[in-house]
Amino acid sequence: MTKDNKPFLTDVETLRSRARSNIAKGAVTNSYKGDVNQTIDILQNVLATEIVCVLRYTMNAIAARGIASEGVKKEFAEHAREEQEHMRLVAERINQLGGMPDFNPEVLTKRASSQYIETSELVEMIRENLIAERIACEHYSELIRFFADNDPGTRILMESILIKEEEHANDMQDLLGVHEK
Repeated sequence: MTKDNKPFLTDVETLRSRARSNIAKGAVTNSYKGDVNQTIDILQNVLATEIVCVLRYTMNAIAARGIASEGVKKEFAEHAREEQEHMRLVAERINQLGGMPDFNPEVLTKRASSQYIETSELVEMIRENLIAERIACEHYSELIRFFADNDPGTRILMESILIKEEEHANDMQDLLGVHEK
């Protein structure tokens, strides 16, 4: 029993009954305490951010030039693949919550928290990617606190993505230190 004399765990018969009666809600159960529509809208913004990052890193991996660019291009390509995985995971979460992931190119840059900035200078590419990663780190940290216990599935997803974004920021910081004059 908890302090308000309610059972800590729901009995199995109640769980079974709820699962059968609310089958149309898919993965969203009675234990979900968040606002599903708000969560989907937030995740659409995260999805747009990840897509913009995929595009920026891919463009950088192809367009980077210069003697020192080969290692950096490989790093950009690796980050593009990892951002694409984030994109897929976020899109799947939107789907799990009953939404339709929005891949519409016309709204991506409006919804994304990071920017798509083109430059031909290697150091500027690294700097812009570092800025984008820092934005993602701060934004995703806020979202983790926002989802807290109301949506543990989305919170855990955002925590796993945040760990990679922090690694990306660290990689870009290291590259900037090596290539900045």
